[in-house]
Amino acid sequence: MTLPPFRLDGKVALVTGGSKGLGRAMACAFAEAGADVVVASRKADACEEVADEIRAIGRRALAVGCHVGDWLECETLIATAVEGMGGLDVLVNNAGIAPVPPSLGGITEALFDKTVAVNLKGPLRLTALAAEHLRTGGSVINISSLSSMRPTPHTVVYAAAKAGLNALTRAASQELGPKGIRVNAIVCGPFHTDSFDRSIPTAEIAEAMASRISLRRIAGPEEIVGTALFLASDASAYMTGALLALDGGAG
Repeated sequence: MTLPPFRLDGKVALVTGGSKGLGRAMACAFAEAGADVVVASRKADACEEVADEIRAIGRRALAVGCHVGDWLECETLIATAVEGMGGLDVLVNNAGIAPVPPSLGGITEALFDKTVAVNLKGPLRLTALAAEHLRTGGSVINISSLSSMRPTPHTVVYAAAKAGLNALTRAASQELGPKGIRVNAIVCGPFHTDSFDRSIPTAEIAEAMASRISLRRIAGPEEIVGTALFLASDASAYMTGALLALDGGAG
């Protein structure tokens, strides 16, 4: 029996939120696995830095500044990616924000709209647009959060948006499956990213959080790579509509 490879040779991947953290780790890993990569985030200069890393690996890279919460910018991103790379095989909806409201009553309309726009509206629009271009065997990977299943008062808007992303994952997998396009989500627990580390005020709080995880630690950004490669590659050719927990056994 020939085992399916965790390779992306000849494929084109688009990663939103690709300039840092989990997005950067996935973009570079996809390039190492043979893919050409479109790196997108709001800061075009930061995207270009990651694109340079990918070119140094020997793969093609395209840096695109995009606010995924903007309907029209999503259209421009997909059009630029397809025109610049000649096609599309993998879309990773990774861009996200998680502002913390003081209370339900303290949630402003601006905070609500911005959070939902980036975490849900953007992925929905990008998935719809990408579906017109993804080649047979294509893969959409949504980066969700454990908060979608275990919300707290301080994560209420973010958690609701990510719960919507989970629903989008399952609905889109049903619609796009007949076209040979798979849609799955990685439901992430805590990872050491810039935004996460800024939100944790002390090492003691981080240690307390880690103590509630079976593996007793918070993951590094590179630890999303294996799961992302599995979902992007033919190794997961018969998986769609799945919500894969990547949380270290969070209790």
